[in-house]
Amino acid sequence: MEKKRTTRNAKLADLIAAISAARRILITGHVRPDGDSLGCMIALSHLLTRAGHTAVATADRSALGGPGFLSGVKRLIPPEAVARKRFDLLISLDCGSFDRLPESIQPLARTLPVINIDHHRTNTRFGTWNWIEDHVSSTAELVWRLARKAGWPLDSVAAEALWVALITDSGRFAYDQTTPATLRCGADLLRYGVRTAYINDKIYCSFSRTTMELKKRAFRTLTIRNDNTVAAVTLTGKDFEETGGTKADVEDVIEIPRSLIGNRVAIFFYGNEEDSGETRVSVRTREPLDATALVRPFGGGGHSRAAGCTIKEPLAQAKKIFFKAVDDLLAQHPLDEKLNETVES
Repeated sequence: MEKKRTTRNAKLADLIAAISAARRILITGHVRPDGDSLGCMIALSHLLTRAGHTAVATADRSALGGPGFLSGVKRLIPPEAVARKRFDLLISLDCGSFDRLPESIQPLARTLPVINIDHHRTNTRFGTWNWIEDHVSSTAELVWRLARKAGWPLDSVAAEALWVALITDSGRFAYDQTTPATLRCGADLLRYGVRTAYINDKIYCSFSRTTMELKKRAFRTLTIRNDNTVAAVTLTGKDFEETGGTKADVEDVIEIPRSLIGNRVAIFFYGNEEDSGETRVSVRTREPLDATALVRPFGGGGHSRAAGCTIKEPLAQAKKIFFKAVDDLLAQHPLDEKLNETVES
């Protein structure tokens, strides 16, 4: 089992002291890192290296999706390689639980003091020091605050990595948890020459033929239920095998069902009909529906509007189980008819 020494939020001064005392620092995010996790890893490892620390970040470089263009990606070390090295401290960024760390470094993580920095409300506080702020837009905000408190100077490499982390998890400053502090963070990063148009084009306007093919397949599976309030798409292992793609190629595929007028719950299923092992599920909800209420019974987690889980059932059975959970949640929160009329009009 992983070490758990404190459940309250650690003070920034404690984190900075722990980092200062460490000779060799390993930085990781969750398995299959998204923009927030990846950008924070690149930014923090770069900042610490410039500040005189020996710090490396680890991630599988073969499945990074849109943010994979960032400077610093080539310096990421595969988890299998770092698992054989020696470190004094592990820093986990944007990872909600110990079992979401890359599997090959989990044995190493059990032997090290861990700084756990995250913004997921379901974080299990598995670190030696835990800094969890579930009201902020992204882990990027926290890494930026840590850098400013520690006095680590920003530059264009760190700023662009944090910008990618910030915009991808805040929905380009559109999601609920965007606050004045989020915009202050973004404004500060812009002082370092962040190429906003270039980054926007790379992440949101440039898709490979593989991505297009996977999205086309996802559209064909679109299922709409409950008077447009529930919609889902599905991709299987066969889809990825035939296209040569990975899940990182379709990080935004859930926007297909979510963009339906009147949608309250959008779902992306990833599994196989013949696989008796598991089905992965991503879910997005609109107020007042809590996405974590849907995934928590299956051991999942995330945020109130975006969450995920793995159901230990083949695809067809997993869909039945999850749709039942969605129906139960909707029954507890019937749609306001007047609001529905406004939306439909």
